[in-house]
Amino acid sequence: MGLKTDKLCMECQTPLIGRIDKKFCNDMCRNSYNNNINKDANEYVRKVNVILRKNRRVLSFFLKGNNKTKTTKEQLLLNGFNFYYYTNVYKTKQGKTYFFVYELGYLELEDEQYALVKKEEYVK
Repeated sequence: MGLKTDKLCMECQTPLIGRIDKKFCNDMCRNSYNNNINKDANEYVRKVNVILRKNRRVLSFFLKGNNKTKTTKEQLLLNGFNFYYYTNVYKTKQGKTYFFVYELGYLELEDEQYALVKKEEYVK
């Protein structure tokens, strides 16, 4: 039988029985405690990920399985694309800047036209 201590579960305040360094009475309390601590950060990350996934879906819709295509800024915006959210930036030797949402990227051209590309390298 485990040792009784004067310590209480950090989530439900139940007296703890067992190891001297035990902090929670079970996994459910441990998960609940950590979820409550990280709630604000998780909510922010969740909102950003929703925007990034939507941006990726929009780019994917226009690429339609191709590696390259063109579209307009208006078409991207009408489909809910948010230009403020992207995952990385790639600058070419010619000084052009591609913005990527995961493996799908876009490059601003003249007259509010955009070149869309799919990066073929895979993350390992």
